[in-house]
Amino acid sequence: MPNHAEYWNSTLETLDPSRTRDLQFLKFKRLLARSYENSRLYRRKYDAAGLTPADVRTWDDVAKVPLLTKDDYRCQGKDPFPYGDTLCVPLEDVTVFHQTSGTTGTPVYQPDTWADWEWWSECWATIMWAQGFRPSDRLFLPFGYNIFVAYWAGHYAAEKIGCEVVPGGVLGTRERLMKMKELAVTAFMATPTYVLGMAETARKDLGIDPREFGIQKILCAGEPGALVPSTKARMQEAWGCKVCDHVGATEVGAWSFECSHQPGGLHINEALFLVELLALDSDTPVTEPGVPGRIVITSLDRVAQPCIRFDTKDVSMWAADRCSCGRTWKILDKGVHGRVDHITKVKGVLFSPVTVEEVVRSFAELDGEFEVIVEKQGDLDSIRLRVETPPDLSAEGTAGLLTKLGSALRWKTQLNITIEPQPYGSLPRYEVKAKRFHDRRGK
Repeated sequence: MPNHAEYWNSTLETLDPSRTRDLQFLKFKRLLARSYENSRLYRRKYDAAGLTPADVRTWDDVAKVPLLTKDDYRCQGKDPFPYGDTLCVPLEDVTVFHQTSGTTGTPVYQPDTWADWEWWSECWATIMWAQGFRPSDRLFLPFGYNIFVAYWAGHYAAEKIGCEVVPGGVLGTRERLMKMKELAVTAFMATPTYVLGMAETARKDLGIDPREFGIQKILCAGEPGALVPSTKARMQEAWGCKVCDHVGATEVGAWSFECSHQPGGLHINEALFLVELLALDSDTPVTEPGVPGRIVITSLDRVAQPCIRFDTKDVSMWAADRCSCGRTWKILDKGVHGRVDHITKVKGVLFSPVTVEEVVRSFAELDGEFEVIVEKQGDLDSIRLRVETPPDLSAEGTAGLLTKLGSALRWKTQLNITIEPQPYGSLPRYEVKAKRFHDRRGK
């Protein structure tokens, strides 16, 4: 058990970058050889590319290894059922099953061995320790446990570092808040949407200021909001504590985190993952800071269903500076900016829905939900923003508020966005990932 210092694993987290790079390359070569030997998916993929593990001799050779996509995972099937060609261990070695949400297509089945599950816990323990979680914390988990990995690994990592864990899966939002109050919990995990939704329910349904709960820290995942400055500020103001982000994926693992120093980006756990950035429209490496690129990830230590150069379709860019926390791992500036298929051109202008969230959340009066819809009107693109307006604001006040919102959106996006005010509480509420962006131009 480490002492109450800054790092969960000080050796790896402060390792000289050149030695970290050597460790990554050693692990990459080992993973490549094992996957080629044991996975029909990888053998078929690499044979088609004319590549063998022996061909990867230097760092430059890593770029020769074909990218993996979700479509590759979808070759899962009956032999052995249900994983098929993706499985890299005997079926009897699989001890836990999860799957992706299926929001971008057919769900991917994710097998893990017992060693994989220990690896998951170690990834999350690194994250939680960096965000200030300690054995003295009583941690509430306000979500239902399901076949999605979600915070399963977070639960076991919390136990691993010594936190007291309080599950709140079958409870409704009101009941969860009451249990949190009753037990004086000190921390919880949730999506940014649900963090704000819980605060809204506490104020409006229970008549309690969320700050009265005494929450000391909140861990967010599932959406970009925790690194959107206005959304982060709103959550921290509502609960009176620090809110830190984490990004992971079922197929990849828990690969990045924001530490308690809040550097404005995500640390990459470079001891356990290799993260590359490639150009948005090609496979050219992006190495300089401040240039957006697609995030490509290799999970260096996963066994049952290896993940080698997985193109996440998420977008970020390298930060120019290291963090004041002392970790030597690279940082992705402003975290994940969105998905390639969400960052799109509208009227010839590059548009990201995250930018709309940043603007909307900067207006304290707009504490409800919103939706962004991109569609065709004739031959032209159009953007509509459906946003809930305050119920106690006069017609004149609402008109003034929406005028200011429209101006802020035009300045930030360089686009004209039609604003459609909605009654407060009329748009969907979400407990896990919110679905606020709808691009209907392809329909």
